[in-house]
Amino acid sequence: MEPLYNYVVHLLSGLLMVLVFASIYLRVTPFCELSLIRQGIVAPALSLGGAVIGFSLTVASSILHNDSLQLFLIWSVAGLSAQVLTYVLLGRLVPRLPEQLAANNVAAGAFAGTVALVVGILNAACMS
Repeated sequence: MEPLYNYVVHLLSGLLMVLVFASIYLRVTPFCELSLIRQGIVAPALSLGGAVIGFSLTVASSILHNDSLQLFLIWSVAGLSAQVLTYVLLGRLVPRLPEQLAANNVAAGAFAGTVALVVGILNAACMS
């Protein structure tokens, strides 16, 4: 019964961390991605999707490599911080990134999503 309990705890904790990440990420960005996505604008969906997938890889790696829930949460917070910092730095390096995403510049959205995914992959690998 203990393996089932551990599965449920890690699954729910992982999903909770992804929700916490998404809510923080959506507050950090200077526009409402969800509103733009509902309007069918692709660029912010690519950017947000890459960030969520990148963070999820970090969460998955943390679950795989940590025996305690406390360590899992600590490393998940580290991954969250890395993803948010990545967006902030990318916003400074790419002129008018938020405006480009809001204007549906798909190339900018794909680039931002790819950078977030790369950071997530590297972050996940660093936890092994």
